[in-house]
Amino acid sequence: MAGKRDGGTHHVVPNKAGGWDVKLGGGERASGHFDTKREAVDHGRGVSRNQQTELKIHNQDGRIAQSDSHGNDPNPPRG
Repeated sequence: MAGKRDGGTHHVVPNKAGGWDVKLGGGERASGHFDTKREAVDHGRGVSRNQQTELKIHNQDGRIAQSDSHGNDPNPPRG
């Protein structure tokens, strides 16, 4: 059985072979591969804004370091 897809979140994750990937949550294939994290984050933000999704930016160890909301944020900031 294939992994559960999370169509509302994109992830910037380290690639085991080197570089960084942008993936749709639960997806196996990357929608983009980049040499640097900065390039991957820039691309991921553009995709996330366009598709109105959350963007989770991971560290080299795989942990989520930052999260950006470009869609319907269930917990918008108060202000």
